[in-house]
Amino acid sequence: QVQLVEPGGGLVQAGGSLKLSCLASGRAFLAFNMGWLRQGPGVEREFVAAIKQSASVRLVADSMKGRFTISRDNARNSMYLEMTSLKPEDTAVYYCAAADATYGLSRERNTYTYWGQGTQVTVSS
Repeated sequence: QVQLVEPGGGLVQAGGSLKLSCLASGRAFLAFNMGWLRQGPGVEREFVAAIKQSASVRLVADSMKGRFTISRDNARNSMYLEMTSLKPEDTAVYYCAAADATYGLSRERNTYTYWGQGTQVTVSS
């Protein structure tokens, strides 16, 4: 088991920046590929970004490329999502998730086994 907590989130104006954190405890952090997914009002949960256990490979959703950066610090059992040039449509609950590193990096939410409780990000226009 691994427990995931996402401190951070909050309200930001359009065009602003925000950095989310995900803190992991329990099983070895290096056993997992990590991801961020989000769920806006009235829509399904969607992929945002993912990072391999060694941080050697990263994926970012096309609509967020150039604006969002995913990273991890294995020494601190932490993962981050730096968001810039935020838009009102980025408003959502952002979830940190962990997937068994045995498998390849994935955009599919059903490949993630462990989830954080989510943190609200609201972008005002």
